[in-house]
Amino acid sequence: MARQNYLFTSESVSEGHPDKVCDRISDEIVDLVYKEARKTGVDPWTVRVACEILTTTNRVVIAGEVRVPDSLLKTDKHGNKVINPSRFRSAARRAIRSIGYEQAGFHWKTCKIDVLLHSQSADIAQGVDSAADRQGEEGAGDQGIMFGYACRETPDLMPAPIYYSHKILELLAAARHKGAGDAGKLGPDAKSQVTIRYADGMPAEAVSIVVSTQHLDPKWDSKKVRSVVEPYVREALGGLPIAKDCTWYINPTGKFVIGGPDGDAGLTGRKIIVDTYGGAAPHGGGAFSGKDTTKVDRSAAYAARYLAKNIVAAKLADRCTIQLSYAIGVAQPLSVYVDTHDTGKVHETVLEQAIRKVMDLSPSGIRRHLDLNKPIYAKTAAYGHFGRKPGRDGSFSWEKTDLTAALKTAVKDLA
Repeated sequence: MARQNYLFTSESVSEGHPDKVCDRISDEIVDLVYKEARKTGVDPWTVRVACEILTTTNRVVIAGEVRVPDSLLKTDKHGNKVINPSRFRSAARRAIRSIGYEQAGFHWKTCKIDVLLHSQSADIAQGVDSAADRQGEEGAGDQGIMFGYACRETPDLMPAPIYYSHKILELLAAARHKGAGDAGKLGPDAKSQVTIRYADGMPAEAVSIVVSTQHLDPKWDSKKVRSVVEPYVREALGGLPIAKDCTWYINPTGKFVIGGPDGDAGLTGRKIIVDTYGGAAPHGGGAFSGKDTTKVDRSAAYAARYLAKNIVAAKLADRCTIQLSYAIGVAQPLSVYVDTHDTGKVHETVLEQAIRKVMDLSPSGIRRHLDLNKPIYAKTAAYGHFGRKPGRDGSFSWEKTDLTAALKTAVKDLA
C-alpha cells in the first residue's frame, strides 16, 4: 500500500535559467529545420537534428549533428556543401531576445555565437532510415527507456508540486514581459520550489515555498522581492491552501542581479526532472530538447505520457506509470510496462495489450499519430513538456485525451 500522508517537493526553473536558455535555442533550431523543410518542399520525415548548446558570459556554442534542407547549407571553397552558420546564429539570437536578455554580460545582439554543427553519422542514419524488424519502417534513433505518468492531483492530470512550481514562474514571466509594475523590473532568471503536504494520498496544503528571482534594481532586498512575488505565488496556487505555518524563502541569499548565463554556465538537457514530473515519476534519463522526433528519448516519452494520461482520463486508473523500451534501428518497442499503483480498474496486463492495439508505438507510428513533424518545439523548452494545453498549431498534441474511447473498447474486447 502506498503512503497516504507525507511531504513531497518539486522545483521548476524559468525560461531565463541558463540551462533553459540552452534548451530554448536547441528547440528553436529543431523548429528552424522543420520550418525550412516545409517551406522548401523537403519531406519533413527526412530531417534529423541532435543539437546541444553551451552558454556562458556573452558566449553561445551550438554543436551537434543534423540532416537539413539545402537552404540551410552553403558551398565551401572546396565545393562541398556545409552548414551555413548564419541561419543558426539568427535562430539563437531570436531565442535570447524573446527570453529578454539585454544585459551587459549576456545580450542577444552582442554575444558571440559559434556554430559547430556537422552532418549526421551515416552509421546512426542507416539504423533509423531502415528498421531491422520491419521492412520500410523507420527504426528507433537510439536504445533507451522512456516513461510516462498521469494522476488525478490537478486538472491537467499532473503531480501537484511540479504543476504549481511551473505556474508560479509562468505568471512571473508573463508579468515581466508585460512590464506590469515592479514585476517588470524582474530579470529572466528564476527558480521556484513547492513542498506540499499530502493527506489521504491527495494534495492538502503548501507547507514550504521557495522563489529565487533575478531583479534588475540592485537596491532591492529580499523583503522587496517578496512584496513583488507573493501575489503571483498566491494566484498560481489557486485553490491549494497555504498552511498557516508555511515557510517562505524568497531570494533567501539576498540580492540576485547577475543571472542567466553570465552568472552560471548553461547546457542543453540538464533539467530533465523539471521537464517531466518533478521527481514524482521515473525518468528514463534522455533529454528532449534539441532532438527531432526520430529520437525516442523525445517522441516515445511523449507517447508514454499520452497513453498514461488517456488511461487516467478514461477512468481506467487514478494513477498510471508507463515504461517503453527501444533498441537502435528496431521499430517496435522491446517492452511495454504499465503500473497503475493499485488504482486500476482492470489488470495491468490488459492495459499493456490495449495500448498496443490502439497506437502504433514505432517511432514513425508515434510521429504520425501525434503529428510531430512540425515546428512546435520552442514552446516546450520552459515550464514543462507535460501538463500543457494542446495548441491549434499542433503543439502538445500528446496532452490530448482523444484516445479514451478506443482504450475502453480495447479493454472491453480483451476482457
